[in-house]
Amino acid sequence: MKRIKLGFIGTGGIAHLHAKQMLAEKNVKIEAIADPSAHNRKHFLTTFNLSEVEQFANHQEMLENIALDAVIICSPHTLHRQHVVDSLEHQCHVLVEKPMACSVEESTHLIELAKEKGRILQVSYQRHFEPSFLYIRNAISEGVIGKLTSVSANLYQEWGHLSKNTWRQNPDLSGGGMLMDSGSHIIDVLLWTTGLKPLEIKSTLETHGSPVELDSVSSIRFENNVIAGLTIIGNAPCWHETYVFCGEQGAIFYDNGKLMIRKLGEEPILPVLPEQTTNSDQSFIRSIIGEHEVMVPGDFAKEVVRLTEKIYQSSGYQPHSAQKEGSL
Repeated sequence: MKRIKLGFIGTGGIAHLHAKQMLAEKNVKIEAIADPSAHNRKHFLTTFNLSEVEQFANHQEMLENIALDAVIICSPHTLHRQHVVDSLEHQCHVLVEKPMACSVEESTHLIELAKEKGRILQVSYQRHFEPSFLYIRNAISEGVIGKLTSVSANLYQEWGHLSKNTWRQNPDLSGGGMLMDSGSHIIDVLLWTTGLKPLEIKSTLETHGSPVELDSVSSIRFENNVIAGLTIIGNAPCWHETYVFCGEQGAIFYDNGKLMIRKLGEEPILPVLPEQTTNSDQSFIRSIIGEHEVMVPGDFAKEVVRLTEKIYQSSGYQPHSAQKEGSL
Protein backbone atom coordinates (compact mmCIF):
# COMPACT_ATOMS: atom_id res chain seq x y z
CA MET A 1 0.00 0.00 0.00
CA LYS A 2 1.20 3.49 -0.86
CA ARG A 3 2.48 5.40 2.16
CA ILE A 4 0.56 8.56 2.94
CA LYS A 5 2.80 11.61 2.90
CA LEU A 6 1.84 13.78 5.85
CA GLY A 7 2.56 17.38 6.77
CA PHE A 8 1.95 19.40 9.93
CA ILE A 9 0.87 23.04 10.12
CA GLY A 10 1.64 24.00 13.70
CA THR A 11 3.99 21.93 15.87
CA GLY A 12 3.27 23.09 19.40
CA GLY A 13 1.26 21.40 22.15
CA ILE A 14 -1.38 19.08 20.68
CA ALA A 15 0.71 18.44 17.55
CA HIS A 16 2.88 16.14 19.66
CA LEU A 17 -0.07 13.85 20.41
CA HIS A 18 -0.94 13.69 16.72
CA ALA A 19 2.68 12.91 15.82
CA LYS A 20 2.89 10.12 18.38
CA GLN A 21 -0.27 8.52 17.03
CA MET A 22 0.68 9.00 13.39
CA LEU A 23 4.12 7.49 13.89
CA ALA A 24 2.34 4.32 15.03
CA GLU A 25 0.74 4.05 11.57
CA LYS A 26 2.94 1.97 9.28
CA ASN A 27 1.52 3.44 6.07
CA VAL A 28 2.14 7.05 7.10
CA LYS A 29 5.33 9.10 6.72
CA ILE A 30 5.75 12.59 8.14
CA GLU A 31 7.36 14.48 5.26
CA ALA A 32 7.31 18.13 6.37
CA ILE A 33 6.30 20.58 9.09
CA ALA A 34 5.49 24.28 9.06
CA ASP A 35 5.52 26.66 12.02
CA PRO A 36 6.66 30.30 12.31
CA SER A 37 8.32 29.38 15.61
CA ALA A 38 11.82 27.93 15.12
CA HIS A 39 11.75 26.77 18.75
CA ASN A 40 8.55 24.78 18.21
CA ARG A 41 9.91 23.18 15.04
CA LYS A 42 13.17 22.15 16.68
CA HIS A 43 11.43 20.75 19.75
CA PHE A 44 9.00 18.76 17.60
CA LEU A 45 11.69 17.29 15.35
CA THR A 46 13.99 16.48 18.26
CA THR A 47 11.24 14.87 20.34
CA PHE A 48 10.35 12.42 17.59
CA ASN A 49 13.82 12.02 16.06
CA LEU A 50 12.68 13.40 12.71
CA SER A 51 15.92 15.00 11.57
CA GLU A 52 15.26 14.21 7.89
CA VAL A 53 11.84 15.89 7.83
CA GLU A 54 11.68 19.15 5.87
CA GLN A 55 10.77 22.23 7.92
CA PHE A 56 9.32 25.57 6.93
CA ALA A 57 8.47 28.82 8.69
CA ASN A 58 5.57 29.38 6.30
CA HIS A 59 2.86 26.82 5.55
CA GLN A 60 2.43 28.00 1.95
CA GLU A 61 6.08 27.26 1.21
CA MET A 62 5.63 23.76 2.60
CA LEU A 63 2.52 23.12 0.51
CA GLU A 64 4.15 24.49 -2.66
CA ASN A 65 7.44 22.62 -2.28
CA ILE A 66 6.44 19.26 -0.80
CA ALA A 67 3.99 16.86 -2.46
CA LEU A 68 1.73 15.91 0.44
CA ASP A 69 -1.30 13.64 0.62
CA ALA A 70 -2.60 14.93 3.94
CA VAL A 71 -2.10 17.70 6.46
CA ILE A 72 -2.76 17.98 10.19
CA ILE A 73 -3.56 21.54 11.28
CA CYS A 74 -2.69 22.48 14.86
CA SER A 75 -2.51 26.26 14.52
CA PRO A 76 -4.36 28.98 16.48
CA HIS A 77 -8.11 28.95 15.96
CA THR A 78 -8.49 32.02 13.76
CA LEU A 79 -5.86 30.65 11.37
CA HIS A 80 -7.72 27.38 10.79
CA ARG A 81 -9.83 28.73 7.95
CA GLN A 82 -6.90 29.88 5.82
CA HIS A 83 -4.76 26.86 6.63
CA VAL A 84 -7.56 24.46 5.70
CA VAL A 85 -8.30 26.36 2.48
CA ASP A 86 -4.66 26.38 1.42
CA SER A 87 -4.27 22.67 2.19
CA LEU A 88 -7.39 21.74 0.23
CA GLU A 89 -6.27 23.90 -2.69
CA HIS A 90 -3.10 21.78 -2.78
CA GLN A 91 -5.22 18.61 -2.94
CA CYS A 92 -4.51 17.51 0.63
CA HIS A 93 -6.85 15.66 2.93
CA VAL A 94 -7.20 17.62 6.17
CA LEU A 95 -7.41 16.76 9.85
CA VAL A 96 -7.92 20.02 11.73
CA GLU A 97 -7.86 20.60 15.47
CA LYS A 98 -10.94 21.96 17.19
CA PRO A 99 -12.70 24.21 16.61
CA MET A 100 -12.92 23.68 12.86
CA ALA A 101 -13.31 27.43 12.40
CA CYS A 102 -14.47 30.49 14.31
CA SER A 103 -17.82 31.05 12.62
CA VAL A 104 -20.57 29.15 10.83
CA GLU A 105 -19.79 31.13 7.68
CA GLU A 106 -16.16 29.99 7.72
CA SER A 107 -17.18 26.41 8.49
CA THR A 108 -19.63 26.28 5.61
CA HIS A 109 -16.97 27.53 3.21
CA LEU A 110 -14.51 24.82 4.32
CA ILE A 111 -17.10 22.06 3.97
CA GLU A 112 -18.07 23.19 0.47
CA LEU A 113 -14.45 23.49 -0.63
CA ALA A 114 -13.59 20.01 0.66
CA LYS A 115 -16.51 18.57 -1.30
CA GLU A 116 -15.48 20.52 -4.40
CA LYS A 117 -11.92 19.21 -4.18
CA GLY A 118 -12.98 15.68 -3.30
CA ARG A 119 -10.85 15.72 -0.14
CA ILE A 120 -11.57 14.50 3.38
CA LEU A 121 -12.12 17.11 6.07
CA GLN A 122 -12.09 15.67 9.59
CA VAL A 123 -12.10 17.53 12.89
CA SER A 124 -10.14 16.18 15.85
CA TYR A 125 -12.74 15.62 18.57
CA GLN A 126 -11.08 12.79 20.50
CA ARG A 127 -14.09 11.84 22.62
CA HIS A 128 -15.78 10.22 19.62
CA PHE A 129 -13.27 7.39 20.02
CA GLU A 130 -13.31 7.02 23.81
CA PRO A 131 -15.29 4.07 25.24
CA SER A 132 -17.00 6.16 27.96
CA PHE A 133 -18.58 8.58 25.51
CA LEU A 134 -19.38 5.87 22.96
CA TYR A 135 -21.23 4.06 25.76
CA ILE A 136 -23.14 7.20 26.73
CA ARG A 137 -24.17 7.92 23.16
CA ASN A 138 -25.33 4.34 22.56
CA ALA A 139 -27.14 4.14 25.91
CA ILE A 140 -29.12 7.29 25.12
CA SER A 141 -30.03 6.17 21.59
CA GLU A 142 -31.02 2.68 22.83
CA GLY A 143 -33.27 4.08 25.56
CA VAL A 144 -31.35 2.68 28.53
CA ILE A 145 -32.53 5.65 30.64
CA GLY A 146 -35.74 6.20 28.73
CA LYS A 147 -36.60 9.41 26.96
CA LEU A 148 -33.94 12.04 27.65
CA THR A 149 -35.24 14.98 29.70
CA SER A 150 -32.18 17.00 30.80
CA VAL A 151 -28.41 17.25 30.58
CA SER A 152 -25.81 18.92 32.76
CA ALA A 153 -22.39 19.36 31.11
CA ASN A 154 -19.55 20.92 33.09
CA LEU A 155 -15.84 21.56 32.70
CA TYR A 156 -13.55 23.23 35.21
CA GLN A 157 -9.91 23.91 34.30
CA GLU A 158 -6.99 26.08 35.36
CA TRP A 159 -7.23 27.46 31.82
CA GLY A 160 -6.86 31.12 32.81
CA HIS A 161 -3.55 30.37 34.51
CA LEU A 162 -2.20 27.94 31.90
CA SER A 163 -3.05 30.13 28.90
CA LYS A 164 -1.84 33.44 30.31
CA ASN A 165 0.57 35.27 27.96
CA THR A 166 -0.09 32.75 25.15
CA TRP A 167 -1.98 33.02 21.86
CA ARG A 168 -4.99 31.43 23.57
CA GLN A 169 -5.68 34.70 25.38
CA ASN A 170 -5.02 36.81 22.30
CA PRO A 171 -8.51 37.18 20.78
CA ASP A 172 -7.05 37.93 17.34
CA LEU A 173 -5.62 34.40 17.30
CA SER A 174 -7.92 32.47 19.62
CA GLY A 175 -11.25 33.88 18.47
CA GLY A 176 -12.52 33.55 22.03
CA GLY A 177 -11.61 32.17 25.41
CA MET A 178 -12.21 28.98 27.38
CA LEU A 179 -15.51 28.30 25.61
CA MET A 180 -13.88 28.39 22.18
CA ASP A 181 -10.92 26.31 23.37
CA SER A 182 -11.35 23.48 25.90
CA GLY A 183 -15.06 24.17 26.05
CA SER A 184 -15.39 23.07 22.43
CA HIS A 185 -14.91 19.46 23.57
CA ILE A 186 -17.81 19.75 26.01
CA ILE A 187 -20.12 21.25 23.39
CA ASP A 188 -19.07 18.41 21.10
CA VAL A 189 -20.09 15.82 23.72
CA LEU A 190 -23.38 17.59 24.41
CA LEU A 191 -24.39 17.61 20.73
CA TRP A 192 -22.90 14.27 19.67
CA THR A 193 -24.21 12.10 22.51
CA THR A 194 -27.74 13.50 22.40
CA GLY A 195 -28.13 14.15 18.69
CA LEU A 196 -30.41 17.07 19.54
CA LYS A 197 -30.76 20.53 18.03
CA PRO A 198 -30.59 23.56 20.37
CA LEU A 199 -33.57 25.91 20.10
CA GLU A 200 -33.11 28.55 22.81
CA ILE A 201 -29.94 29.79 24.52
CA LYS A 202 -29.31 32.14 27.43
CA SER A 203 -25.71 32.73 28.48
CA THR A 204 -23.57 34.75 30.87
CA LEU A 205 -19.80 35.17 30.39
CA GLU A 206 -17.10 36.62 32.64
CA THR A 207 -13.55 37.64 31.72
CA HIS A 208 -12.20 38.30 35.23
CA GLY A 209 -10.12 41.04 33.63
CA SER A 210 -8.61 38.78 30.96
CA PRO A 211 -8.55 39.67 27.23
CA VAL A 212 -10.99 36.79 26.59
CA GLU A 213 -13.75 35.15 28.61
CA LEU A 214 -12.74 32.59 31.23
CA ASP A 215 -16.11 31.50 32.59
CA SER A 216 -19.45 30.92 30.91
CA VAL A 217 -22.75 29.53 32.12
CA SER A 218 -25.45 28.71 29.58
CA SER A 219 -29.02 27.49 29.74
CA ILE A 220 -30.12 25.66 26.60
CA ARG A 221 -33.49 24.34 25.49
CA PHE A 222 -33.17 21.54 22.94
CA GLU A 223 -35.81 20.00 20.74
CA ASN A 224 -38.05 17.32 22.32
CA ASN A 225 -38.34 19.44 25.50
CA VAL A 226 -34.83 18.58 26.68
CA ILE A 227 -33.20 21.27 28.81
CA ALA A 228 -29.48 21.54 29.47
CA GLY A 229 -27.00 23.46 31.55
CA LEU A 230 -23.54 24.09 30.12
CA THR A 231 -20.92 25.36 32.56
CA ILE A 232 -17.42 26.12 31.25
CA ILE A 233 -15.12 27.52 33.94
CA GLY A 234 -11.54 28.53 33.13
CA ASN A 235 -11.00 30.28 36.46
CA ALA A 236 -10.57 27.00 38.38
CA PRO A 237 -7.69 25.19 40.17
CA CYS A 238 -7.75 21.95 38.17
CA TRP A 239 -9.40 19.90 35.42
CA HIS A 240 -12.76 18.43 36.41
CA GLU A 241 -15.25 17.20 33.80
CA THR A 242 -18.74 15.99 34.66
CA TYR A 243 -22.01 15.16 32.89
CA VAL A 244 -25.43 14.06 34.04
CA PHE A 245 -27.91 12.74 31.47
CA CYS A 246 -31.37 12.33 33.01
CA GLY A 247 -34.16 10.36 31.36
CA GLU A 248 -37.63 9.23 32.31
CA GLN A 249 -36.29 5.85 33.50
CA GLY A 250 -32.89 6.70 34.95
CA ALA A 251 -29.70 8.73 34.61
CA ILE A 252 -26.12 8.43 33.41
CA PHE A 253 -23.47 10.04 35.60
CA TYR A 254 -19.97 10.76 34.28
CA ASP A 255 -17.35 12.11 36.68
CA ASN A 256 -13.78 12.47 35.37
CA GLY A 257 -13.87 9.21 33.46
CA LYS A 258 -16.02 7.21 35.88
CA LEU A 259 -19.44 6.08 34.65
CA MET A 260 -22.49 5.11 36.68
CA ILE A 261 -26.11 4.34 35.78
CA ARG A 262 -28.82 5.02 38.35
CA LYS A 263 -32.46 4.00 38.26
CA LEU A 264 -35.10 4.85 40.84
CA GLY A 265 -34.93 2.48 43.82
CA GLU A 266 -32.20 0.31 42.27
CA GLU A 267 -28.53 -0.27 43.04
CA PRO A 268 -25.98 1.69 40.94
CA ILE A 269 -24.77 0.05 37.73
CA LEU A 270 -21.08 0.47 36.85
CA PRO A 271 -20.68 -0.34 33.15
CA VAL A 272 -17.70 -2.45 32.08
CA LEU A 273 -16.14 -0.68 29.12
CA PRO A 274 -13.98 -2.17 26.35
CA GLU A 275 -10.50 -0.93 25.55
CA GLN A 276 -10.22 1.96 23.11
CA THR A 277 -9.57 0.55 19.65
CA THR A 278 -8.83 3.63 17.56
CA ASN A 279 -8.22 7.36 17.75
CA SER A 280 -8.74 10.49 15.68
CA ASP A 281 -5.49 10.12 13.75
CA GLN A 282 -5.88 6.45 12.93
CA SER A 283 -9.49 7.08 11.95
CA PHE A 284 -8.38 9.87 9.60
CA ILE A 285 -5.95 7.55 7.83
CA ARG A 286 -8.53 4.75 7.61
CA SER A 287 -11.00 7.12 5.98
CA ILE A 288 -8.37 8.27 3.45
CA ILE A 289 -7.69 4.70 2.34
CA GLY A 290 -11.43 3.97 2.18
CA GLU A 291 -11.86 1.59 5.10
CA HIS A 292 -14.70 3.62 6.60
CA GLU A 293 -16.50 6.94 6.43
CA VAL A 294 -15.16 10.09 8.10
CA MET A 295 -15.92 9.70 11.81
CA VAL A 296 -16.02 13.41 12.70
CA PRO A 297 -17.03 15.22 9.50
CA GLY A 298 -17.13 18.94 8.95
CA ASP A 299 -20.93 18.95 8.83
CA PHE A 300 -21.09 17.84 12.46
CA ALA A 301 -18.22 20.06 13.62
CA LYS A 302 -20.04 23.05 12.12
CA GLU A 303 -22.86 22.48 14.62
CA VAL A 304 -20.35 22.80 17.47
CA VAL A 305 -19.25 26.10 15.95
CA ARG A 306 -22.87 27.16 15.52
CA LEU A 307 -23.75 26.58 19.19
CA THR A 308 -20.53 28.29 20.31
CA GLU A 309 -21.36 31.28 18.14
CA LYS A 310 -24.90 31.44 19.55
CA ILE A 311 -23.65 31.33 23.13
CA TYR A 312 -21.36 34.28 22.46
CA GLN A 313 -24.17 36.15 20.74
CA SER A 314 -26.59 35.43 23.58
CA SER A 315 -24.17 36.87 26.13
CA GLY A 316 -23.42 39.96 24.04
CA TYR A 317 -19.72 39.00 23.89
CA GLN A 318 -18.02 39.57 20.53
CA PRO A 319 -14.73 37.66 20.20
CA HIS A 320 -12.27 39.05 17.70
CA SER A 321 -10.65 37.19 14.83
CA ALA A 322 -7.86 37.81 12.36
CA GLN A 323 -6.49 35.90 9.43
CA LYS A 324 -2.76 36.25 9.95
CA GLU A 325 0.26 34.23 10.86
CA GLY A 326 1.26 34.15 14.49
CA SER A 327 3.19 32.27 17.13
CA LEU A 328 1.84 28.74 17.44
